[in-house]
Parts: sequence; structure tokens; C-alpha cells
Amino acid sequence: MGRSPFTLAAAVTAALPGAEVTGARVLTADGDGRFDSAVATLADGRELAIRVADDDEAARELAAEALALRALTAGARAMLPFSAPEYIGETRLSEARALVTELLPGFQIEASLVPPGRGAAESMGAAIAAVHALPVSVVRGAGLITRSAQETRDELERLIDSAASTGRVPARLTVRWRDAVADDELWRFESTVVLGGVQATSFVFDDHPERGPEVTGIIGWHSLAVGDPAVDLSWLSTAPAAADDVHAAYARASDRVPDPALEVRARLLAELEFARWLVHGDSLRRPDIVDDAAALLESLAEGLHSDDLGVIASRTAGVDSALDALDRVPASATSTADTSMQTDAYNPNELWHDDDGTSDLSEAASDAARRLEVGGLETEDLSAVRGDVRSGSADESDEDRPSARPNRSDTTTNAETAGRDSDEGSPEDEAQRAARAALQRWKSSDSE
Repeated sequence: MGRSPFTLAAAVTAALPGAEVTGARVLTADGDGRFDSAVATLADGRELAIRVADDDEAARELAAEALALRALTAGARAMLPFSAPEYIGETRLSEARALVTELLPGFQIEASLVPPGRGAAESMGAAIAAVHALPVSVVRGAGLITRSAQETRDELERLIDSAASTGRVPARLTVRWRDAVADDELWRFESTVVLGGVQATSFVFDDHPERGPEVTGIIGWHSLAVGDPAVDLSWLSTAPAAADDVHAAYARASDRVPDPALEVRARLLAELEFARWLVHGDSLRRPDIVDDAAALLESLAEGLHSDDLGVIASRTAGVDSALDALDRVPASATSTADTSMQTDAYNPNELWHDDDGTSDLSEAASDAARRLEVGGLETEDLSAVRGDVRSGSADESDEDRPSARPNRSDTTTNAETAGRDSDEGSPEDEAQRAARAALQRWKSSDSE
């Protein structure tokens, strides 16, 4: 962290005139160094989060976050069964842009450790459905990005062509992705308000004494848009134990016509994040990134089970490597990376567009095509991409247990794994008890 929490907290008074700051501490969770951030405590007891950009790219991201939070009017917020950070104000610290928002208290659960059954999984599905139920006028009125089903489809087609033109995508994957994009049945969906790529750590939880962990807030609104609802469910590829329950809760809470292709598109989007990583490296002429992405794509291809689009959930090792790669994406990779006030983690879905709302993949495609032209690809036929969308889940390992981490302290604390006893109650009850036990251990450690 380049600036001290006290320096950052002092800037709060510029964004909120008259505020009396009585304390400050570091705010970080898996920080990537792209922002300086801190929590400021006010005399009235409120806690505010302040984030300062270190470069122009990060400044644009803070601007996107500010615009999205302001788009959430009181009426829109009243429709949500959880809290979104309140926009407090903006200022400058020296020449750097700073954004101040309300801090949402609670804890977070890592994707692979989200327990199935009642509690966290069902609450997450219902929360996503609530976002998707917001009127599209919330986004359009703020001048934010709006994509139709066809525009989403066209953009993915350009991405696949860009990735294939590098010559580093396994032929099996290229055909698989192109077949999916060409399948009209997959793209008959109604665009909704979307967060633009939810991650497990976008959800802030509190522990209910009976129902277990419940979503009390969502952070990371920087990519608020109208688009494919599947983009907010693609993260479930890394939460195999809870995926079915999240999807089921989402379907129950949704007031829209059922979308039978939703899960398939979500898995397709998860796979294509690796293609974005490849295209990014190629556009920067970074052979290290290209080689890394190519290796991950090879691992992905090796894990394919015929036409099963659940590949990411079925190849744990390959997925872990890919996620590691996404965490290593440099700051210049994207202009709308995660600007939530509670985490500095990179959000891979932010490679979608640049700050003027247009895709940055077309330029990359042209550049890559000029340097390397790839013709027809000899490969097997994988046209039946719409098979059983739930057949690719990985088996839960002994380590896949709920882990809670605080969203309000100066460090990220991962609780110890809670054990299970198959002889005591249902799996759902055990999942809740395990999550609660993790939370209690966090609370105990936080108070020491």
C-alpha cells in the first residue's frame, strides 16, 4: 500500500464535508496493488471505504463504479432484498482520483467452499435473481451499456475468432465454441440488468440463527449493464458443490420465463475467460501471457467429456491454474476491473469492454489476424453442445468446506474447515452448521 490509512481517511473530509474522522484502518482482500484503500470511522459510528486510483486506468474504473452506484436510486435499492454500497462522494488525493462509499459489514465465502443446500447457496441464487429483476430503465437512464442477445452473441463470435487466429487454441475447443455460438437455441434469451460478472466474493453474508448464512449485501457494481443473465452465473463453474442449489434458487426467485440454455451459456462464458486471457496477451505481444493461456487451454481441452459443456467443473487442476492466471492479469489488461470497496481482486469478466462501452476485442482480432492467419481446423464434431448441463460437476473433496472471511477488518481471515458427520442430520443442516462454525471461529479470532 503506497499511502497510509490515515492519509486516505483524511481525504474523506473532502468527499464528505463536515465529516469527523475518528479512526482509520487498512481495507484489503487479495489486493492486487492497483488501488490504495482504507476504512474510515466517523464520529457518528459510520464506517466508510475509500479507494484511491494509482493510474488513469484505475481512475476510469472508479468512475464506472461511481456511476453505477449513483444509478441505483432509492426506488431501485428498495427492490433489492440486500444492501448495495451507498455512494458518498469523490475527491482527489494529490492528482489521484478517490471514491468514498459506505462499507458493508459481513463476511465472504470462497467459491469452492460455498456449501450446498439451505443458507448461502440459496440466498446467493435469490440475490442474483433480484438484480436481474431490476427495471432496465435503471441502467439505460444512467447511460450504461446495453447489449441485446444478438449483440452478446456477435461479441463472443469475435472473441472466438480472435483467439483462434493466434493458432494457440486447441482445435477441439474452437469447434466446440463456434458450434455453441452457432446454435440459435442457446441465444433466445431476454436481456436483463446484470452486474456484469458476479464472483463468490461479491456477496456479503450475515449468519441467521435458523437459516444459516444469508446475503445481506452485494459489492462490485462497476460493470452494471443490461445483458446476458448467464454472465452473473458463470462463476458457479468454480463452486461445483453449490452450483445446482444456486441455479435452483435463482429459477425459483426469477419472475421471467425459464431459460433452458442459461446454465450452458454460463459454462460457455466461463470457458471463454481463458480465451480472453489469450487474446489479451496476444494484443500486448506478451509471449509469456500467450504461453500461459495456451497451456491452460490445453488443460481445458484435455478435460473435455465429449460434448459436455461442464468441462470447467470437471477438471479441478486445470481450473485452479486458470484462475491463478486470471489473478495475475496486469492492471493494463482491462479498463473496468473490480472497483468494489471491499476487495482489490481482479474480476476476469472486465475484459468485456473499454471505457467508452465498446468491445476492445475487434482491434485485438485485427491485430492478431495480421500477425498470424489460421485457416480451417481439422477436428472432431462437437455440435451437440446442449447436453446435460449438470453432468460436469466435480466431486467435492474433503477440503471443500465453507470458509468465512470478514468484510470489515484490516486483514482477510480464512476460517478453519469445519468437519462433517454424516450420521448427524441432513447434508443441508450440516452445511449450515459448518458455515456457522466457521463464522464463529472468525468472530472469536477477530475479537482477540
